[in-house]
Amino acid sequence: MRYKFLAAFLTVSALGTINAQEAEQSETGVYVKGNALLAPIGIVNVGVEHQVSKNITVQGDIFISPWKSFAGKHAQAYLLGFDGRYYFSKAFDKFYVGANITGGAFNIQKWSYWNDNLYTHKDGEVTPYVNSNLYQRGYTFILGVVGGYQFKWKERWNIDIYAGIGSMQSFYKGYDKVSGDRYDKLEDRMGREWDRSGEFLPYRGGIMISYKLR
Repeated sequence: MRYKFLAAFLTVSALGTINAQEAEQSETGVYVKGNALLAPIGIVNVGVEHQVSKNITVQGDIFISPWKSFAGKHAQAYLLGFDGRYYFSKAFDKFYVGANITGGAFNIQKWSYWNDNLYTHKDGEVTPYVNSNLYQRGYTFILGVVGGYQFKWKERWNIDIYAGIGSMQSFYKGYDKVSGDRYDKLEDRMGREWDRSGEFLPYRGGIMISYKLR
């Protein structure tokens, strides 16, 4: 009799474990998404967000700006980023905060060069190079925080509004697009082959249209 009772108990326990696992699996979800804010200007920003627990998701995304020239400025960037997100309500629903790491390569013109002043070396020497003709080519690493709000749009569709800010560490070489010369001399970059810059600024954001795969 005791063995029958033990067998019944183990059977119920096993069924309970299976049901718990099924319930846990039913909580997982995967969304593919694209940035509707950037698509109209030819910039690709797509990603995948995967639920790992009731309140936590991870996301991987790519950012591709293919513009060799955009309004006369170099604007190429190829970035790969990863988020870890915590939702205060539940995954894919309402407000969230998270951490982001991003890396990639670029060929751009910094916003501080959007003028027709002559470039001046750090020692005060004025060059014949016009700032608006100068661009920077290199790579960057970014650590930041991200926050946003995601909500259901319709069946299987969500909208994710988000922004991120962080510390950007860049390594690059500067060139004049008219002559092809490198404009930043050794004294400007402290004798190094690559110039360097560190900035704290907004670097990601938009409106993601998300579709639930499962």
